[in-house]
Amino acid sequence: MHPNPVFRRASGDRNRAFASERGFGVLVANAPDGLRISHIPFDLDRADGPVRAHLARPNPLVAVLRHSPVPAVLVVSGPDGYISPDWYGIDDQVPTWNYVAVHLRGTLRLCPADRLPAHLEALSARFETRLAGKPPWTPGKVSPGRMAALLKAIVPVELDIEAVDGTWKLGQNRPDVARLAAAGELAAAGPGLETALLADLMQDPPTGRSR
Repeated sequence: MHPNPVFRRASGDRNRAFASERGFGVLVANAPDGLRISHIPFDLDRADGPVRAHLARPNPLVAVLRHSPVPAVLVVSGPDGYISPDWYGIDDQVPTWNYVAVHLRGTLRLCPADRLPAHLEALSARFETRLAGKPPWTPGKVSPGRMAALLKAIVPVELDIEAVDGTWKLGQNRPDVARLAAAGELAAAGPGLETALLADLMQDPPTGRSR
């Protein structure tokens, strides 16, 4: 996480809601022979409860988890973009990169296999409901034989969340007029990912005044 506290004023609830909305992240876990890294979709309730996900059975992390739970971090990245110093309209500035990122820290563990169907249904429903213009896909559309084979290929895991940290680097360390000017330029032409969303967030960054 960025050390500047001005970028870390988002509440725990807002950080958790952001991670829940994204639903995809990089899982980093300790193993006896080093770090294990997996890119995973996940399901996370906005209010409470663990991160629910699944891993491919051959994933080396699964073998580690069969012995015991392990410390892990789920890194959830948001929009990001390059900020040109010319956009601020003030002197003596340098280039930077604005972004949003949330880290969910806790203990990762295997779950009983009978939790898989409910997890997969909840996970697909979370994203299918965002797709306009078509009936939601459901696991029931897969034949029983095919679904049974797929379920054998993955294992359910949960990350019990012990700490939530977020960096919302949105130009809060600049005067408001400079930050808003940069947001306007970023929305129009800035390089990065989801720059329009990042520009919107720069218009009203977290202040830490709400829970």
